[in-house]
Amino acid sequence: MNVSNRFVIVVAIFVTCLITANIIAVKVISFGQFILPAAIVVFPLSYIFGDVLTEVYGFRTARKVIWLGFFCNLIFVVFAWVGQILPPAPFWQGQAAYESILGYTPRLLMASFLGYLVGEFANSFVLSKMKILTRGRWLWSRTIGSTIVGQALDTLIFITVAFIGTPAFLPVMVLYHWVAKVGIEVLATPFTYGVVGYLKKKESIDAYDYQTDFNPFAVTE
Repeated sequence: MNVSNRFVIVVAIFVTCLITANIIAVKVISFGQFILPAAIVVFPLSYIFGDVLTEVYGFRTARKVIWLGFFCNLIFVVFAWVGQILPPAPFWQGQAAYESILGYTPRLLMASFLGYLVGEFANSFVLSKMKILTRGRWLWSRTIGSTIVGQALDTLIFITVAFIGTPAFLPVMVLYHWVAKVGIEVLATPFTYGVVGYLKKKESIDAYDYQTDFNPFAVTE
């Protein structure tokens, strides 16, 4: 596939949303009884653009971008850690704040990475299969359906791995996170339709994964 400027923009937004979500997730926000990380406002966008990638360019391309997002996030985490351990200047008073915001624990990192990979690949797989089953009709059904599955797995894995066995763990957190993420996907459906329609027209691409190897690790296909 020839790489277009439009494809690069979609990939850049996908990766930016992912990294941004991991930075702002340390802030916890409240809407009444709904206790959520601040990342709830941006992380679902990575799923929306993941849907766009799979719908327009196919699972093979989406798979490469998912791994790209993973390694870009890993690079950020590594250098955030390097920045943390470097000796601060005597006059700089922000070390504690830096560690509080960017000092990821190994458990949280494992939860985040596992949830991301399982959720994104499940989302892409379900959307790709549903596209074949629906013969390309009813885009809304596969963007929402794939998000229901992908976000359920992502949220369940993250909350469980990150918090089980601690006082912060509440099973209802999974439900709150999942409902909020799926709700954002539903509200963004008109936007998704617009982006997908524009890209299909401009790129002259509408991929169907009839003979695709859905192995997440087959990145050389």
